[in-house]
Amino acid sequence: MAGGGLITPKMASSILSTPPGQTNPYPSPTRTGTIPFTPPGTSLETETWYALWGELSSSTVPLIVLHGGPGVAHNYLLPTSHLSSAPWSRTVILYDQLGCGKSTHLPDKNGDTDFWTPQLFMRELENLLKALDIETYDILGQSWGGMLGAQYATTRPKGLRRLIIADSPADMVSWVETADKLRKLLPEDVQETLTRCEKEGTTESEEYEQAVIEYLRRFVCRVWPFPKELADSLAQLKEDNTVNMTMNGPSEFFVTGSLKTWNIISELHKIQIPVLLVNGKYDEAQDVVMEPYFREITGRVKWVRFAESSHTPQLEETDDFILAVGNFLEAAL
Repeated sequence: MAGGGLITPKMASSILSTPPGQTNPYPSPTRTGTIPFTPPGTSLETETWYALWGELSSSTVPLIVLHGGPGVAHNYLLPTSHLSSAPWSRTVILYDQLGCGKSTHLPDKNGDTDFWTPQLFMRELENLLKALDIETYDILGQSWGGMLGAQYATTRPKGLRRLIIADSPADMVSWVETADKLRKLLPEDVQETLTRCEKEGTTESEEYEQAVIEYLRRFVCRVWPFPKELADSLAQLKEDNTVNMTMNGPSEFFVTGSLKTWNIISELHKIQIPVLLVNGKYDEAQDVVMEPYFREITGRVKWVRFAESSHTPQLEETDDFILAVGNFLEAAL
């Protein structure tokens, strides 16, 4: 909101809240489309799908939203489209990263750790920025998207103005250690099922999936049944888990993929722009896995922790999440 002050909780609530039992509709995208993308070192012809709320011009600073997973499509981040409405009126862009959602799927690349890398997705982001002729922008990355956004920010890309890291670890070893501790809080029979299936190699089974859902309900999204936005993203992941299995693995805490040793703590000092950190009290991204961002980033850092949320505060405490992000984006640089 050009020239305006910060939005109060009362103002935000009147804009976003809907009566109980009614769906809070999202604003319709101004446009959707696809962008051709040739992954580096290949001759593949792929496409990146995107949705845009608002308008692009030399005077706008769009918010680019990076989804998690890897390979969990954009749907569960649709609440960020509220930022395109008054009083914030920001241009917002969501897109599906290569290999999931409405972008090109590459199931033949399942298990190809040389192909599915953070560098691939950074090049895809740069390709999107170039195709849309965006020079100045902000980034909001959630979970894996926050990891990607942070790694991208360490390269000090020209035009990146602010960064929001939501529910993301700074290294995967700490992530797995924390997930193991949270796993021990599950009912004993659920723990037994998880352990047995992992030992037997039956992590593709319905039994294992149901046990994982018990973890998700406590530490990923505490709204049950899951909101449609999250259910849609998870359904797409189940249909094609190529990217997630290659880079992550069978579950949040059984990480066997190429990100198993990912760690950018030593590079975080290179981030010198304003940063907002976001997580929830019950988040699998507990404070300990996000603390390195707060400690090592040399730019101004603000940390917001949501008291009633786990890993998806944009779905669990939507009003407060949009308020925190909107005010951060509007604060003076």
